[in-house]
Amino acid sequence: MLDHVFTDAIGALRDAFEIALLERQAFEEHFQTDVLLGDLTWQTSYGLPGEGLPPRVQADITCIWPTWSQTAYRSWYVDEELGESPTIEIDIVLRLQRLVDPPDPSQVLAVLPAHSPRIGRDRLVRIGPTVESIHSDDLTECEYAIEISYEGVYEIDEACLADGSALDQHFGSLGGWIASTLVKAGDLDLAHVPAGDDPLS
Repeated sequence: MLDHVFTDAIGALRDAFEIALLERQAFEEHFQTDVLLGDLTWQTSYGLPGEGLPPRVQADITCIWPTWSQTAYRSWYVDEELGESPTIEIDIVLRLQRLVDPPDPSQVLAVLPAHSPRIGRDRLVRIGPTVESIHSDDLTECEYAIEISYEGVYEIDEACLADGSALDQHFGSLGGWIASTLVKAGDLDLAHVPAGDDPLS
């Protein structure tokens, strides 16, 4: 197994989601390298158990390890001196989908917090919603979705670099927070197209 702080962070996030009993969406996990810039990106999606495919509510998680973070990490690893702390960019998108009618963004935002729990020193900040209209090819069917993003940066201090178990503590609260937030969004009085009967799937 690759011994790297970024893969350790991915493992800590997976553990947090599994402890919260979230269900990973099959074939929705990707680990990619930007061959031009060198950034590493990990993407995955989780939903509540028993929601069907696609689930009514899901969380899409993206973590980016920028090239400059790798440079800072390598400098600490080789020289054992930390200059600028490496960071992981985190984006969590909460998505309500298979909606029969256009959603009211204010109704959704009313049940979602403005910030995530603290991750290390910082929190993720909620970004304004995006509403989608998804039409069938012949334009006879239409369903809707709404996405709310939480964005931020997790700064990795020297203590965390030396002892990766701190990652479990820092990311541990995210699993329960995502699960409870998805439950709140799923409890909204919104009509959904039944799973398996989605005319656009």
